This record gives sequence, structure tokens and C-alpha cells, in this order.
Amino acid sequence: MAYFTTSDGLNLHYVDEGSGPVVLCLAGLTRNIADFTYLVPHLPDHRVIRMDYRGRGQSEYAEDYMSYNILREGQDAIELMDHLGVDQVTLIGTSRGGLIAMALSTTHPGRMNGVILNDIGPEVSDLGIQRIMDYVGKAPPFATLEVAAVALQNGFAESFPNVPLARWQEQAEFMWTDTPDGVGLRYDPKLRDALIGQAGVGDAPDLWQLFDGLADLPLATIRGENSDLFAPETFEKMAARHPGMITAIVPNRGHVPFLDEPEALAAIHLLLAQTT
Repeated sequence: MAYFTTSDGLNLHYVDEGSGPVVLCLAGLTRNIADFTYLVPHLPDHRVIRMDYRGRGQSEYAEDYMSYNILREGQDAIELMDHLGVDQVTLIGTSRGGLIAMALSTTHPGRMNGVILNDIGPEVSDLGIQRIMDYVGKAPPFATLEVAAVALQNGFAESFPNVPLARWQEQAEFMWTDTPDGVGLRYDPKLRDALIGQAGVGDAPDLWQLFDGLADLPLATIRGENSDLFAPETFEKMAARHPGMITAIVPNRGHVPFLDEPEALAAIHLLLAQTT
């Protein structure tokens, strides 16, 4: 396993595989490098780098949980690039990873040559935020990962219809871990405290301003047809604001598409053709 040390002393886990133009994959809020398991086989001609955020996956937990924020996580991504001697990447950001991409467009312009946003935009629905806060930082109420997989299949039956149980079993293993006391988290539960603490400090940033930082970059945005986090109206506003944006709607998917769906892969390959 590969690790690098951040400027504030944390050891973060990453995977660097393949060769060719560089793609950096950044996962969702509570997720880890496994988020991109289904995508990587479809990028055989690229060097694909995946990073576990601080406090997630196999990365070290931060003593200061308030460092679990988009700006610091973006800085960690830049420091990983520097560690690997990579000047520029095409960034694929799922949910939280997409917000980090928007922030990097203003804090570190020039380090990205293109961006792919997976089910995220500058406006996040209240319904989606509430769903996230209902589970983030809380131990899953399942005795085993097998039970968790069935719960995922049942819970997402409407937004992810016809996804086989085997895929949900894999997802459960990506997201959680078996412990003697039942299913456990693969991230620092203090992430919840960070979200609550950051919500109470100052005004929220103007995410549309950050999105505008992508104006001169090749951009693709993928939306799950049934997403409860990324509204169709936001998707349409983004396309109007960035006329060159490649768009894809993935049917029978909520938040977030797995990225091996034909519609998602078509958008990804169109974008990569512009950056290589």
C-alpha cells in the first residue's frame, strides 16, 4: 500500500496504476478509493490515481476533525500530485470530489486540464443533505455485511431499480467493514462533527462562483436520473452557464451512478478525448 505525508503531518493512502495521461479520482463524502472500482477497467490507456481523503478509507484520521473540509482535502490532492511529480490531471469527482474540483479551479488554477463531475453541482438539494445527515457518522444498524447488502438493495429499490444483490454486496464491502460488534464505518465518525461545526461558521461559499472557475476547462457532468441530491434544474443551469459542457443522464440511477453505465462512460471518454 502506498502512502504520502501531508504538510500537516497526516499519512494518506493512495493507489497509482497504469500509464498514459493522468486521471485523478476523488470520491464521495464518506467514501474511499473503492468508489471507482467499476470505472478503472474502462481507462486502460490512462494513469489513474485514487486517494483516500484524510479520515477515510485507509488514510490516517486527523486529530483536528475540522480539517475534514473541502479546501484542506483539495490541498491534500495537490500535495499528492506534487509527491508524484504530476503537474496536471483530468479530475473525476464524485459528489464531494466534484466540489473539491470546483474549489481547486480557483485555489490552484492550471493543475487541472479537465473535470468530470459525477452527480454534483453548485446547488445541493435539502432532501439530499437531510438523507446524508441521517446516516453520516453513525454506525450502520446491521449485524453483517450480508444483511447490509440486502438493506441497500431494498432501500435503493426505487432510485436504483434492477441492481443485482451481488453489486450491493460489493458496495457494502466498499463502504463498511465487519467487526465483532456488527458492521462498522470505514471513516472517522467525527466527520459528522466537522459538517455540523462548519455549517455553523460564517456564510456558506458561493458554489456558483466556484463552478465558474471551470469556465475555461473541458467539463463533463453526469447526473443520476433519480438523484435526490442533484436537481434537474441545477443540471440545466450548469449547461447554460458552461455551453461546452458534455452532459449525461444515467437512467435508473440515483446518487451516485457507479460510472460503468454506458451513458456515464460515453461522457467520460468524450471528455478525456479533449484532454489527451
